[in-house]
Amino acid sequence: MSSHDDDILARVALIRLTEPGTRSVHDLVRQYGAVDTLDLLLAGDAPERRLRKTVATRLAAGDPRRAACEAMERTRRLGARIVIPGDEEWPAQVEELDRLTLSGSSDRRVDQETAPPLCIWVRGGLPLHETLERSVAVVGARAASPYGVHVAGGLGYDLTERDWAVVSGGAFGIDSAAHRGALSAGGPTVAVLACGVDRPYPVGNTALFDRIADTGLLISEWPPESEPLRPRFLIRNRVIAAVTRGSVLVEAAARSGATQTLRRALGIGRPAMVVPGPVTSAMSVGAHELLREHPEARLVTGAAHVIEEVGRIGLDLAPAARAPQQPRDLLDDEATLVLESFPRRGPIGPDEIAVRAGVDIRTTLRKLSMLTEFGLVARRDGGYQLARLSTPAPPRREMRDSNPLA
Repeated sequence: MSSHDDDILARVALIRLTEPGTRSVHDLVRQYGAVDTLDLLLAGDAPERRLRKTVATRLAAGDPRRAACEAMERTRRLGARIVIPGDEEWPAQVEELDRLTLSGSSDRRVDQETAPPLCIWVRGGLPLHETLERSVAVVGARAASPYGVHVAGGLGYDLTERDWAVVSGGAFGIDSAAHRGALSAGGPTVAVLACGVDRPYPVGNTALFDRIADTGLLISEWPPESEPLRPRFLIRNRVIAAVTRGSVLVEAAARSGATQTLRRALGIGRPAMVVPGPVTSAMSVGAHELLREHPEARLVTGAAHVIEEVGRIGLDLAPAARAPQQPRDLLDDEATLVLESFPRRGPIGPDEIAVRAGVDIRTTLRKLSMLTEFGLVARRDGGYQLARLSTPAPPRREMRDSNPLA
């Protein structure tokens, strides 16, 4: 076995002994290397009492090296792979979790154990680092409203059309809608799982995960066959925040794990974005509160706003929101005065228009010619009257007609 394989085996064994994100283990690996750290823990010489207790408890399940060998063999049979720091595929941006600081004090383990991953399981043919280099996270509530599903699907579709990979957690609701939007646009999407890449959760999304594995990536910090335990979803969220250029929250209730993804993005200085929702919706409470609590979080309403936040400074700017241009928008002040001087019904002569508008007759005649050309007035019975304008067509939607979620 090569030194690289020894390193992988030791890292997988360390995952068996502790949970991903354990800062003390990460610090030991950085100082001594994975192989020596594993020897240290197995000898009962961990520097922290809590870590020693965790290792002793998990050793009761059997030899971690043997379990690691079995996990590596299952990975090979699955057609997946294990990526570690130093590999060409390794997403170096996850190392920024080293400087993650969360606002407010918390004694919860998931808020303290936020170290970078020791290794990442990858299922899918795309190169991990290259795919994540230009990616955006779209996250939100599982019990999403139709509004939230529509917005998330549109974001997934539009970001993919603009050559950005969409990253989410594979859950029902907002996550699924974002993944499906990206798949509909024919681009890559990445699901970051809180279980093994061979048993994606929820089971109801199995067909979706199969599609993602075919055209995108399924990734996880846990070995194959690992169960989706509740704390693992919060541990997983720090990775979603770290591997992407920025995170977008579409919907979130008052107590939502999705808001934790944005708090972790803020904690490492990444763009954190929130799509506003109806103030009457319980699914908007968490999103709106995050905007109130964190002034640095940005309100976004579409893919153009998102790309402005995560793209090239000064270049990927969102166009200003404007209503469709109307003929009246082209009028100068005098033409507007002349137009506003017309009665609602019936024709009126140029002389009377000039008097009502307070504009000299020569200027009035010039402006009447302009208004006639624009189709705002028409000649009638030796004078002029307001033209009957047809109702303008509604503005085109930002989403393409080919988007099935539009």
